[in-house]
Amino acid sequence: MKIKNIEILITKGDITESGNEAIVNAANNRFYMGGGVAGAIKKKGGRIIEEEAIKQGPVGVGEAVITQAGVLKAKYVIHAATMKMDFKTDEDIIRKAAHSALKLAQEKTISSIAFCALGCGVGGFSYEAASKIMAQEIFRYLQETKEPTLKKIEFILFSEEALKIFQKNIVGYLEHITGKLREGPFLTVDGIVELDNGIVMIERMNPPLGWAFPGGFVDYGETVEGAVKREIKEETNLDFFDFKLLGVYSEPKRDARFHTISTVFYGKGKGELKAASDAKNVKIYVVDSLPEKIAFDHRQIIKDYVERVKSKK
Repeated sequence: MKIKNIEILITKGDITESGNEAIVNAANNRFYMGGGVAGAIKKKGGRIIEEEAIKQGPVGVGEAVITQAGVLKAKYVIHAATMKMDFKTDEDIIRKAAHSALKLAQEKTISSIAFCALGCGVGGFSYEAASKIMAQEIFRYLQETKEPTLKKIEFILFSEEALKIFQKNIVGYLEHITGKLREGPFLTVDGIVELDNGIVMIERMNPPLGWAFPGGFVDYGETVEGAVKREIKEETNLDFFDFKLLGVYSEPKRDARFHTISTVFYGKGKGELKAASDAKNVKIYVVDSLPEKIAFDHRQIIKDYVERVKSKK
């Protein structure tokens, strides 16, 4: 499968034979390469791999370092610390280790990477849980990285059992979550900005046309509170403060484009009012003299706002 032009493969084989630019070793935090995948990497690639890794340890569990790959086909080995010397691991450690490996690959502008089943060898963690954690961390990498250097992420599993579980959980999870994101619903915010005894409304430049509250989509990694302040500043040049939650509006047909859910706030505005971003125009309206064409369900939201304000007087 491909997501954001990154090929994701699940194959059966020997990770030490991988031709990807980097392979990931499920390491201990001191980087001694005794048994399991680590031992196989050292045996085939040479002691130089272990020697270089040990010089960078010890590290905290979940952290990762990178070394050359000796005589292996790969160029690099990323050693992700999935356990201490007690060989114990858990969900949080495996999640951090997968995240650290992907982050390090991005920092080193690596184009292809191969993972083993992190924590499932000496660590004794289940294939079922590890595969789901690693799928989630791939999705996180795809969401948080604007320009991924990775063009291929491969999972190379040694056993048929591991292969089947990873095929089901990696591909299944990523297809499900990316499909859900395409379908929506999409999270938005709107702000009722009180200014000069009225409320600020913008005339929309893009369809759906009409007058509306300043607002827009919540960015990845952003809170709704942060989003509403950002959108109001971008569209009206005003700072939004002393704001409170009015409500959440989720009627599936409230937006003619697709299903959106809006978190609506009301509060004070300050600054020089002027239209910006995708706002064609901006005006202050009193609630008993509104424009004729109002977009979305914002006329109903104004009614709810008036009722809320009256109830507090």
